[in-house]
Amino acid sequence: MKTKDNQKQPRLNIWSYLRHYKGPIFLYIIASLIAAAASVVNTIYLANLIEIITKPNFLMPAIYCLLIVIGISIFQRICWYLTNVIYYKYSNKIMMDLNMDLSKQAFKLNSKTFNDHNTGSFVQRIIEDPATIVDNLATIIDVVADIITGIVILGYITFLNIWVSLCLIAIIIVAALIENKRLKVYRKNRLIIKEKNDKLHSLTTEIVRSEKDIKSLGLETKLYEVSKNYYEDYRSTRYKTDLKDVNLWSSRNFIIGVGTLLILILGIWLLDKGLMTLAAFMILYSNRDSLWSVIRGLGNISNILVRINVCHNRMFSLFDENEYVTEKFGNKHFDKLNGIIEFKNVSFTYKEYDYKESKNKKDKNKKLKILKSKNTIFKKLSFTIEPNKTVAFVGKSGSGKSTILNLLSKMYEADSGKILIDGHDIRTLDKQTLRSTISLVNQFPYIFDMTIKENLLLAKFDATDEEINYTIKQSALKEFIDTLPNGINTKVGESGIKLSGGQKQRLAIARALLRNSSILIFDESTSSLDNFAQNDIKKTIDNLKGSSTIVIVAHRLSTIKDVDKIFFLDNGKIIDEGTFEELFNRNEKFKTMFLAENI
Repeated sequence: MKTKDNQKQPRLNIWSYLRHYKGPIFLYIIASLIAAAASVVNTIYLANLIEIITKPNFLMPAIYCLLIVIGISIFQRICWYLTNVIYYKYSNKIMMDLNMDLSKQAFKLNSKTFNDHNTGSFVQRIIEDPATIVDNLATIIDVVADIITGIVILGYITFLNIWVSLCLIAIIIVAALIENKRLKVYRKNRLIIKEKNDKLHSLTTEIVRSEKDIKSLGLETKLYEVSKNYYEDYRSTRYKTDLKDVNLWSSRNFIIGVGTLLILILGIWLLDKGLMTLAAFMILYSNRDSLWSVIRGLGNISNILVRINVCHNRMFSLFDENEYVTEKFGNKHFDKLNGIIEFKNVSFTYKEYDYKESKNKKDKNKKLKILKSKNTIFKKLSFTIEPNKTVAFVGKSGSGKSTILNLLSKMYEADSGKILIDGHDIRTLDKQTLRSTISLVNQFPYIFDMTIKENLLLAKFDATDEEINYTIKQSALKEFIDTLPNGINTKVGESGIKLSGGQKQRLAIARALLRNSSILIFDESTSSLDNFAQNDIKKTIDNLKGSSTIVIVAHRLSTIKDVDKIFFLDNGKIIDEGTFEELFNRNEKFKTMFLAENI
């Protein structure tokens, strides 16, 4: 036995990712600020040009002034080009780092966590939220540079005249108050929109994946109505929230627009009274939108910060153990276990939770976990499975058959009691030991959009051709593969769409066998197949008897006639156990189930 250290602590904020590229980011900021400074210098030089051309012998001084402006403009273009190169190169690297870490964290979540959250929430958090953050961080730098430019120009204007300065300050104060109100509303509404978008994304994904079922059942009209309701809910919510935002935005812009015109009127009056020079007025006139640019820029930064904050909290909520529960493993490592399985007084209750925003200011980014409902499946369940034996769990729907498999494979965590493999509590085993010991074939296995060979190599990337061919024969895939023009290199389509149900099952079995696990689990693996495909899978499983501990959850009792032992479940309790013949002869419930199936 060996022990392994726990994995390192993940990075839990965006700044830890940015620090990794601090050199290029610093260069990006400097180049952006230099470009902004160039705009300010050009504005001042062009203002001086107005004064120069009002004087005699202005030709050469004016040309020199323009040459300086041209040189500064060229340098500014170089800075902008540099910022674009840095952005396109490093933004993709930062997004990839985020995508990979978030994907890795998603793999750590337990199965119940996936059941409790919709698909859209994961896709948005792993793919779209990182892209939104990185794009908006770059935008912030650009907007800040524009704001600095505008502030410097406004500062220059206020330096020219005290009355203009006082008017600018008054307008900025009023606009800032309105903007602060708008920001509070926008922050709240942004989170609502994101949650609605998650639901839309999940529905769209489900529709795409269930295309055949939708057509075969004639569900197009019904799902169109469902989709319409979802989109209408999203549109209505978006409209209401955007309308609130635009009302405050428009009020702010109206104040700025009217204020700018009043400042120009003031400038004309000052010019008439000889209290302002023509050059100063021309600077005021040509940069009359600077106030608008500064306030708009501050508003944009407010929006961007809200978007970043919402996406940031959503992304890293995947690391919140309260809402997104991860799998827990021990540190015991074994190269190989024999496959003795034992449940000792295991209890399990399926709990369903709601998650609501905390009203506590200190925990405003966390969600409260509220128990919605619970359903007790087992109370002190006990049984033992000997190594290299083939056993089956049968019983009516809801009796707890699949839950046993989820607990054994540690997809679910038991509330109490112990689950042992070779006498070791599975909670003490490290991830590698547990996952390599158990291979699971689900009722609807997922086949990836790859070739048959690539799907097999996912289970064992270094498998030899000899191992692959042997596995293909064991799983009864050879005859089918031999009929394909490209053989094992045939692409099977997304979710194995080009394969029949039986072919998918056999490929999933081959993938599991290639791992050479001590324990093989088949969860309702034949329930959705026709009789011919079912018999093929049954023969495949029968061929494996004695080589591994095989655990089967069966819907069709005819598929488990030859197993070594059957556990008969009813309401979370094992009410009988034995061979098929023993149960058929002594247990009326079991006999009735079998006869009803074969009528």
